[in-house]
Amino acid sequence: MSSCPADRWSSLVHPSEAAPSPATDLPVAGPAPRPVVEPVIDYEPPVQPITSVPPCPAPTALHRHTPRTLRLVPPPVEQQVHDGAGQFAAMALRRVLEVIDRRRSPAQLRAVLNPLLIDSVVALSQARHGAPANLRRVRLRAAAGPTRGTDAGYGTAAEIFATYTRGQRVRAIAARAELQSGRWQLTALQIG
Repeated sequence: MSSCPADRWSSLVHPSEAAPSPATDLPVAGPAPRPVVEPVIDYEPPVQPITSVPPCPAPTALHRHTPRTLRLVPPPVEQQVHDGAGQFAAMALRRVLEVIDRRRSPAQLRAVLNPLLIDSVVALSQARHGAPANLRRVRLRAAAGPTRGTDAGYGTAAEIFATYTRGQRVRAIAARAELQSGRWQLTALQIG
């Protein structure tokens, strides 16, 4: 049980009901302000009875026939990737991983990487990596090059996606290789 008097709350006065304080801002002796309780606004709309349920659409309305005729579209012709693109992709990604692990000099990337990408690979090599990276699987597909496929259906660009392991973790690499002046070069690189 509380030792407070029962009329303790009745002596509190709300600040708006209190007498104005003198200009000196000195504390005024008198009853303490009492808390004000105001009703909360009802946020819910009033309940309305449901008069009728809208009818379900007929099953035929969902499958109406259109006046236009459907035409067969042939599947897109996939360009083939040059035979050398796969070998280049595996060799280039292996070199990149070796530079990141500091097992190879960054100067050896000049032949396979766009000069703008070499700095980012060198920056990645500054971080410490526990275990060396091992390239596992490399896949590629033809991509639209700067000039659409020129050599009898072969594309001049390839999208490369690969996985590699570092310790127990499996990671991914994505890249783009383009055939420029008769040799392949990585023009985009994302290492996960």
